[in-house]
Amino acid sequence: MWSKINYTRLRMATIKERKTKEGKPKYQVRIRRKGYPVQVATFARLTEAKRWARQTEVAIEEGRHFKISAAKKHTLADMIDRYIKQFQPPQAKKSHLYWWKNRIGCYLLADITPALIAEGRDELLITLTNKSKQRSPSTVVRYIASLSHVFTIGIKEYGWLQTSPIANISKPKEPPGRVRFLSDEERKRLLIACQKSDSPYLYLVVILAISTGMRKSEIMTLTWPQVDLFKKQIILEKTKNKSHRVIPLARLPLELLKQHLQQKKVTTNLLFPGKHLSRSIDLRKPWLKALNAAGVQNFKFHDLRHTAASYMAMSGSSLTEIGILLGHKRLDVTKRYTHLTEKHLSKAVEKMNEVIFG
Repeated sequence: MWSKINYTRLRMATIKERKTKEGKPKYQVRIRRKGYPVQVATFARLTEAKRWARQTEVAIEEGRHFKISAAKKHTLADMIDRYIKQFQPPQAKKSHLYWWKNRIGCYLLADITPALIAEGRDELLITLTNKSKQRSPSTVVRYIASLSHVFTIGIKEYGWLQTSPIANISKPKEPPGRVRFLSDEERKRLLIACQKSDSPYLYLVVILAISTGMRKSEIMTLTWPQVDLFKKQIILEKTKNKSHRVIPLARLPLELLKQHLQQKKVTTNLLFPGKHLSRSIDLRKPWLKALNAAGVQNFKFHDLRHTAASYMAMSGSSLTEIGILLGHKRLDVTKRYTHLTEKHLSKAVEKMNEVIFG
């Protein structure tokens, strides 16, 4: 039988004592508060029972206790699994989260410290991928960002913890953004090579990339309902930055899309279907063959996006206009083209001065 110990100093706690089979005392603390589940804990010493009761009462008063309790009940793996099931993130982000889950998923959320995350960061930097390649600092930053969002949701929506351990670690320094764009001669040679390609899609795909600045994934997953030939625009609903974007179509890509629509024979909404009509065609081999035929070196398909932005900058477009077309959420991403807009401004000022002052 438990015998009640009067403990008037605690407003919500009741402490009861009983004897074990060996005759030793045990102290059970029971804390009740309206609107909260009952909290129970047992201790071998009365001083420990009183200390826990005081600390728990204060935590309940401040709204901390149940968040702490949840962090001691759930592991990081639990949170990652719930997050993936809820949000269905892209495959790249999933792979990041699975890496963290395999490494530290067994830890309780309450036991995950900045030091533990920092160890993971350092391991990502020094270990090789499955393809025996070194991860770049930018890639490691994305791994950290993927996990950071899980913690943010865990705090805001799940209520499983109060603060994120990632907020207190430093991220690897990323190199300046790559800006490689086609010169006029390279562009002419590449477009000729694309026109001569065995792929009927390559030329149109490259023209769309240069004229609109769309990402490769955005172009290759385009469907006809997204293309409005009457309004001369493409509507992107699901972009990398999860924002709606309207892409204007200039004369050449518009005419090519009209021709492409007339030649459409297969029953699929995809603009560039592969053998399986539900999937887009893979243009990697035709693309590499065209680059080689054009003699264009050190150039990736994503650089067509940089080419579009660079041409806009050199044509007098502002950084804001470039950022809107490309769907940049942060101005610092668009600022990589600042030197090109500055060159244009210098020429514009020089021309104006010649007109005014002779």
